[in-house]
Amino acid sequence: MGFSQTMKAIADPQRREILTLLKKGKQSAGEIAGNFPDISAATVSYHLSLLKKASLITESKYKNFIYYELNASVFEEIMLWCAQFAGGPDEKTELAD
Repeated sequence: MGFSQTMKAIADPQRREILTLLKKGKQSAGEIAGNFPDISAATVSYHLSLLKKASLITESKYKNFIYYELNASVFEEIMLWCAQFAGGPDEKTELAD
């Protein structure tokens, strides 16, 4: 998935919450869904699928469970891209002129 698709995937507040949950470490789909009592397991699965397609998370299988975890390298790429807009003091001066 391209950069725009990755940004679209993190635009949804429920998907961002899933990413925040995964900051703590690997979790199964059931564990993740347990944090969202107001939405169906199928909807959580859909969100996980979109996050996986955007390469924001990875999955690994252990016995009868699938565990999800963050893909830190994609977040590093996003941060590097965003950092280009921070600019230094010289750039701010040029914009004011």
